[in-house]
Parts: sequence; C-alpha cells; structure tokens
Amino acid sequence: MVEKKAPGAVYTEVRAVAETGENVNFKHISVLFGESIKALNVKENGIYADGTLGGGGHSEGILSQNGTCRLIGIDRDGAAIAAASSRLARFGGRFTAVKSNFREIKSILRELGVSALDGAILDLGVSSYQLDTAERGFSYMKDAPLDMRMDTEAELTAYDVINGYSKEELAGVFFEYGEEKWSKRIAEFIDERRKTAPVKTTGELVDIIKAAIPKKARLDGGHPAKRVFQAVRIEVNGELKILERAVRDFVDCLKPGGRLAVITFHSLEDRIVKKTFAELEKGCTCPKEFPVCVCGKKPVIKLVSRKPILPTEEEEDKNPRSKSAKLRIAEKL
Repeated sequence: MVEKKAPGAVYTEVRAVAETGENVNFKHISVLFGESIKALNVKENGIYADGTLGGGGHSEGILSQNGTCRLIGIDRDGAAIAAASSRLARFGGRFTAVKSNFREIKSILRELGVSALDGAILDLGVSSYQLDTAERGFSYMKDAPLDMRMDTEAELTAYDVINGYSKEELAGVFFEYGEEKWSKRIAEFIDERRKTAPVKTTGELVDIIKAAIPKKARLDGGHPAKRVFQAVRIEVNGELKILERAVRDFVDCLKPGGRLAVITFHSLEDRIVKKTFAELEKGCTCPKEFPVCVCGKKPVIKLVSRKPILPTEEEEDKNPRSKSAKLRIAEKL
C-alpha cells in the first residue's frame, strides 16, 4: 500500500528534495494551455486545484493570473511533485503540493482546511516526462523494465499484470482499455511466452505484440504496441475506475460559479467525462416515460461549451502529443 501522509508533511518533504536540484528536469509541455487557463476564469483571492500537477505548467499559468490566488497541486508521482515544487517556489505560500491521487480531493481539502474551490483542472493521461524516462517503462519505443506506475510506491506494476493475469484477464484488459481487436491473440502469445520465462521488459512485450498481430494489420493505426501499452498503463494505475467518481467529487468541491476543466487524450477518458458532465447537467434521472419528475434531482452544472475545445494546428505541429487532446469545461450552478 502507498504510505498515507498529511499534505503539509508531503509539501515539506518534496520541497526539500527539490532544493537539492534533483528531479528538476521534469519536462512536459502543457496541452491546451491558454484555453484551459482562460476557461478557469481565475479570480482575485480564489483557491484552485490542479489534480494532475505534472511539471507545474498549468499551475504556473493559474498562479500567474494574479498575485492573490492560491493553488493546491496534486500528483502521485514524486518526481513531478519535486520538479513542480522547485518551479513554483517563487509563489511561496500561495502554492501547496500534495503527493496523492486526485480521487482523494475531498479528504485533501478537508485536511488543508479548504471548504470549497473556485476552480480546478485535470490533465489526464501520462506525462511527457514519464514517457521519455525509459526506466519508468511507459514507452513502447524504449526498452526498460515493465513498470508503468505513476506512483512508484504503488504495489501493482506492468510486470505483475503481464505475468500474473490469466490469459482471459489479459485479453479483457487489452480489449476494454486499449480497444485492441487482436486482444485474444496477443494474450495467447504472451501466455505461451511466459510458460518458458516471464516477460520482463517493454522491448520483450513489444516483440510479442508484433509477432501476434498479422503483418498486414500492423501497417495501419500507428505503432502496433500502442493500444496494449495504453491498456496496461490504465490497468496498473486504475485510471478509468476512478475517473467518474473523481469528476463528481471535484464538482462537489466547487463554489457556485466555479469551473472544472478536464483535458482527455483518448476516447475512453473523454466518453466518461462527457457522460458524467451530461448527467450532472441534466439533473433528473427519472425514466423518459414519466410525465413529471419524481426524483427531485436538479442540474448541478452547466457546460461552458457544447463541443470540446481542440488544439490548434499550430499547437499540434509544435507538440504532436496534443493531437488527441480534448478540453471540456463545466461551471457549477
């Protein structure tokens, strides 16, 4: 289990690490930066939360809007916490870093004595730093031990999934979280391989995936391992399992007029966010055939824009990883 620590203690600890100069090269280009900062409508003396702190790009943008707002930055990756704390040290007590999962937003705010937020942002998915740091095991382009943990103190790793899940469980993960049509065949190839020896590295996994997918099929849709790596990463970090509840909790924590901005990078994430926002906007959950509402549920949010905001062509050219990004914004009623 991950050690639970009080937010204040975590802040002190990671600041000390950051001041030594370690982990300060956490490189990540914040996607849809201007659009998301503008969406939050940052106010004087407002309190904001960045649930996916990363390298601190969005947080820096929020804190730079005026000299009085405060920001709580949350991340489960210790390297991200250290790097962002160093980057944002100039904001002093206006910035607080918390090593935790954003799903814990309610308990985090409670421990910090914050009653409600004026706005929050979630930039979902894996960071450029995590992809580019080979030893983290996120990338199918670099050979490294199978890991993929966003929190390096967490128990479950990609090695555990690939070598410990049954053939049927693997196929289910690949299909559900990667939408991989060759999921069963890939799982079968992995199962055969691990009968001889465990699959230990990302390179070994890539080779198995390439062998499992027919040559003609490998010519379409980018790198053949992309979908499986996405699926394993999501499984290891429980990304989709927590998303709907987390979005609802963040909305609960907003003041009236406060905004939640969520950036997604694949259809599975976006579908959950879109559906959750739609339900919170509708309010009533009565069957359509009911003549009048009997559930009594009222709309909780309004959508700031009906369609998601997409990166410009200029941003896509500068940062190819932004191409699949979508920004959705909701305002608390």
